[in-house]
Amino acid sequence: MSEYQYYEFQAIDRPLDRTAQEALRSISSRARITATSFTNHYEWGDLKGDPRKFMERWFDLHLYLANWGSRRLMMRIPERFLNRADIDPYLHEVDGVDVWTCGDHVIVDIHRDEVEPDSDWDDGSGRLAGLAPLRVDVLSGDFRLFYLLWLTAVQDELLADDEVEPLPGIGPLTGALESFAEFFGIDPDLVQAAAEWGADGAAMSEDGLRDTLAVIPEHEKIELLLRVADGDAHVAAELRSRAREKRPAPAVRRTVGVLRMRAREIAEARECADAERREAERRRQAEEAEKARRARLEALARRGAGVWREIEEEIERRNASGYDRAASLLSDLQALAAEERNQSQFARRLASVRARHEKKGKFIERLNRLRSGGGEERYCA
Repeated sequence: MSEYQYYEFQAIDRPLDRTAQEALRSISSRARITATSFTNHYEWGDLKGDPRKFMERWFDLHLYLANWGSRRLMMRIPERFLNRADIDPYLHEVDGVDVWTCGDHVIVDIHRDEVEPDSDWDDGSGRLAGLAPLRVDVLSGDFRLFYLLWLTAVQDELLADDEVEPLPGIGPLTGALESFAEFFGIDPDLVQAAAEWGADGAAMSEDGLRDTLAVIPEHEKIELLLRVADGDAHVAAELRSRAREKRPAPAVRRTVGVLRMRAREIAEARECADAERREAERRRQAEEAEKARRARLEALARRGAGVWREIEEEIERRNASGYDRAASLLSDLQALAAEERNQSQFARRLASVRARHEKKGKFIERLNRLRSGGGEERYCA
């Protein structure tokens, strides 16, 4: 497959009517189109339409993935839930983000190229479902998504060390935020550093929401309930946004330099942990190899002279596997002789074997690889 492109769109706030579905079908005859989605992939060719126009006319979410590393996520937010001025501090130095207004909506278009995938193959299916909660978060005033975008500017060295983070951290991370960071290739060490702060400010507690509901005037509560009865999906997000606005903002925030330093510390700690795991595995394998060697030598000692007969039989097979087996047995006998301090007897028998088979050049090559002074190294063909 020389190229692969995956497109998925979701209509969340308003299903697609028949006219919209027919218009989409005229654009693509092979896409999977439902009342809430448009999905297609291309191995040769491209989408015959502009995703920006799709978003302006029909959809609330869009994901694009290409196997050469391009990634894109778009979301359409009702303008009353997203003030452009509120997100500008996150995006002023960020590459690959476009924001514009269309009617009574704000559309956010996030795109990055040359993202290295974590896995060998990703067809894109299921990705958008994992990222969809981010739109709900933005509707409720949770802007940690935009903090992650701000981190891309930190990662790309577009921000000076004395710049201050736009939020006091982003912890605890949700699955959707983790998926977003992975999808767009954001440095996981920077993300972890950012998530070490903010645990108190990011999560929406039930008590905080209860306090917000308690002070809403009675007539306004009735209006909110009527909206719920009419199927307004944004009431919950609106209430959470109100509760978030009432919480005091933590005063302490870190600088870019502090985040970078902490990310380096996290990377170094991970590398040390990985090195310790590799060393522990090396020791485990060495211990297992030594146990196997001891068992092999003990079995060899019990067999006595029969081992030498087996060596002769293997040599007389006159093929590579026979020579390998004979040389391996001789290597073990050499190690056993060194342990039992009878190297001279082993040397005499080895010289006899060499003399009898001196015309077998390939076998003699293997003998020459044995250590002349005895030792514990096992012959390896």
